[in-house]
Amino acid sequence: MAGADADVTAAPAGPPPPLDWKFSQVFGERTAGEEVQEVDIISAIEFDKSGDHLATGDRGGRVVLFERTDTKEHGHAGSRKDLEKTDYQSNRHPEFRYKTEFQSHEPEFDYLKSLEIEEKINKIRWCQTANGALFLLSTNDKTIKFWKVQEKKVKKVAEMNMDSLKAVGNGSIANSSVSLINKSSHATNGECPDKPYTSLNKDFSSSGAIQSLRLPVVVTCNETSLVARCRRVYAHAHDYHINSISNNSDGETFISADDLRINLWNLEISNQSFNIVDVKPTNMEDLTEVITSAEFHPTHCNTLAYSSSKGSIRLIDLRQSALCDRNSKLFEEHESPGSRSFFTEIIASISDIKFGRDGRYLLSRDYMTLKLWDINMDSGPVSTFQVHEYLRPKLCDLYENDSIFDKFECCLSGDGQRVATGSYSNLFRVFGSVPTSTEATTLEASKNPMRRQVQTPSRPARYLSSSISRVVRRGGESTGNDTNGNSFDFTTKLLHLAWHPTENSIACAAANSLYMYYA
Repeated sequence: MAGADADVTAAPAGPPPPLDWKFSQVFGERTAGEEVQEVDIISAIEFDKSGDHLATGDRGGRVVLFERTDTKEHGHAGSRKDLEKTDYQSNRHPEFRYKTEFQSHEPEFDYLKSLEIEEKINKIRWCQTANGALFLLSTNDKTIKFWKVQEKKVKKVAEMNMDSLKAVGNGSIANSSVSLINKSSHATNGECPDKPYTSLNKDFSSSGAIQSLRLPVVVTCNETSLVARCRRVYAHAHDYHINSISNNSDGETFISADDLRINLWNLEISNQSFNIVDVKPTNMEDLTEVITSAEFHPTHCNTLAYSSSKGSIRLIDLRQSALCDRNSKLFEEHESPGSRSFFTEIIASISDIKFGRDGRYLLSRDYMTLKLWDINMDSGPVSTFQVHEYLRPKLCDLYENDSIFDKFECCLSGDGQRVATGSYSNLFRVFGSVPTSTEATTLEASKNPMRRQVQTPSRPARYLSSSISRVVRRGGESTGNDTNGNSFDFTTKLLHLAWHPTENSIACAAANSLYMYYA
């Protein structure tokens, strides 16, 4: 009976309804036929923990900051009842505005290796704020920088506070005063030629001190300006291109990862790092996989995960040893026999991993799918979401034009109920991650995001592997060229996107344009 009551109680808690996404804002919108400059293409997006600030980096080495404006009018004042009312305003429109930008990285040249180092920003990570200042890390292929962005009041020098009638002329005050003290009879360079000596002498005491001249005053104005200052530079620690940086929950350390190594840094120390993962073999000919992404656990400062080009994810514990060459958990999905092809290993490579907010689930993105993993269950993913299954017959074409090596990012909603990732033709997909959810929405990075939406329901299919039931949602697939039967454009790809930490709001990059949506 108790079990029946429990079933009745749990019945209403079904999957949340699909979200109705609406266009919010766009920054850097292109006009029809406008050519996009390579340096303007956005290469990184990141919300801070509060969701009040958003940072983007581009291939030109610039970091652009945006701040939220629609919550500022409410501020932190007012009664709790008033604040609760603002929380439940369904028509509240999230709005951001341009805050500032700065040049984070410049193109460099490594003379020892005869290698050009691009200025392109690979990753941006927000750090803890302090004293009203914003702190963030940005990296290109080789160098990480720690930035402080602070609003400072403008200081101006007030006009010289001295009587204009008694002002000394063209020369220096020191020279003129010396000549006057010596009672030189001739006009030195600095005296007023049209003023008699006896008149000027009244301005001086018997000791020769100037009576009417006072020092200029520095006045702090009410107007403010944002100043971005590079606090530290973490360089010369990676032989290969940096693909990830991630802050630790302790607020003091962070990791940086390249193809073969992961280094641990202290934010306060820029000339020393500790190598905690090294997968470089003694003989490079024995190399079979590389590190593709790394991420710290959001709450456990001793735990981090990193993914590989073979489609596996390793969870490591920094307390086990100084060099974490042994993983505490290995997450990988074993391929079914007979399904292997030339492209199997290429499309299995994981391009991005993200922890959920509570750290229980881990999201990974390979070329064709999103996978959701429970860190307590290493037998396989709890859910697999097909992002663009209709491209499978075209893998040969994708290999020929190198699109098969594109690295798509992924993100989770703050409540962990949905996941999102990008695709081609400036499309991105949003899936419901709750086990019984069939939500699978296709959106386009444009002012009309639902233009490409397919109304066919998703088709969940269950597969049994290692006695664990895993859900594969194919969500709105089509036998046509894309999810709506339209021709597919491999040149317009949506690689970078971020989900607001507390609200259903997504920021995504389409070339040089930043689009924002809310639900």
